[in-house]
Amino acid sequence: MRSDDRQLNLFGSSISWSLPNLFSQREAPGMQLYDRSLLFAVVALIGFGFVMVMSASMPEAQSLTGNPYHFVWRHVAYVVGCMLIAAVVLQIEMYRWQQLSPILLLVVGIMLLLVPIVGTTVNGATRWLTVGPIRIQVAELAKFAFAIYMAGYLVRRHQEVRENAKGFYKPIAVFAVYAFLILLQPDLGTVVVLFVGTVGLLFLAGARLLDFFALILTGAMAFVGLVLLEPYRMRRVTSFLDPWQDPFGSGYQLTQSLMAYGRGDWFGQGLGNSIQKLEYLPEAHTDFIFAVIGEELGFLGIIVVLSVLLFIALRAIKLGNLCLLQDRAFEGYLAYAIGIWICFQTVVNVGASIGMLPTKGLTLPFISYGGSSLWVMTAAAMLLIRIDHERRLGLIQAVQGRVK
Repeated sequence: MRSDDRQLNLFGSSISWSLPNLFSQREAPGMQLYDRSLLFAVVALIGFGFVMVMSASMPEAQSLTGNPYHFVWRHVAYVVGCMLIAAVVLQIEMYRWQQLSPILLLVVGIMLLLVPIVGTTVNGATRWLTVGPIRIQVAELAKFAFAIYMAGYLVRRHQEVRENAKGFYKPIAVFAVYAFLILLQPDLGTVVVLFVGTVGLLFLAGARLLDFFALILTGAMAFVGLVLLEPYRMRRVTSFLDPWQDPFGSGYQLTQSLMAYGRGDWFGQGLGNSIQKLEYLPEAHTDFIFAVIGEELGFLGIIVVLSVLLFIALRAIKLGNLCLLQDRAFEGYLAYAIGIWICFQTVVNVGASIGMLPTKGLTLPFISYGGSSLWVMTAAAMLLIRIDHERRLGLIQAVQGRVK
């Protein structure tokens, strides 16, 4: 039986679904057809994120709109969108993503080109395209599209990447185009995420160390140059080193975040009892939601959340290894890319909120408020579920072939 003849079954035969062929195939005896623990971890984080967004957003929503549930109802719509995205992504076979990767890269590139021209500006940054009632942050789609492109490229040019500089620098040229378009918004944080993901994949693919170190050096120099060219970026970099030097100016956001962590202590003030979210801490429900988690749930809550995020990232890396052992190179590299992406974005978000890294405006995966981030992260997680599903079906095929 071919892997594409069987579809992903999440809940067995007891629950039917209106979409054709979805969740309809029985599992093989003694073997799960998908990673239940990974799915549970993702769903748990999204559910936890909804609770924390509700807690963190009410004061600001009341101040801005007069309705404390303004952001909550929008987040409900985002969660419903996650369900629809999951239903679609789980039905698309992985070879289709590989076939469509160049087209997806081109479409997202065109969208990035349109952002500075017809995009929507929020808080001084033009990062969104508005389509009817939906506002899309294209930079989030760029992370998704570029991960799929890099996985496909490494399958097609693996030997070239390992043996000469030409194969190594071709995807860097594509990255440079994406980076330029994203910096026009401006959004340095997404560029850094894309760069780390690209470097990580090239390293895992066995690129030559000379090319690898030259790329890292070039990237570090470019980062320093971009920071020096923009005064607001320079202020962000210098203020995190000593936020108390200007606690009511450039260091205000970080000092309020650190106060939230300090109040949280070991076990927190209790869910809903944050003081800093009462319009003291800017972006409490988006970029700095982790500080609210720390204040309300304490060190224990922080450790639990980070453990679940680490579990998902490590699961993705392990899945990449297993796929490569089964000669599923595209799936393996894509799983690697998603694992690196989730891990690094978490590190940057948490690092910024505790004062170890400059503020980058990156969301906490699966938890922060924001439709584009939540939808794209859900799609990435469902890709991991689909990759693991096809890998397990491949193992069943192999066992059935030996029995015959």
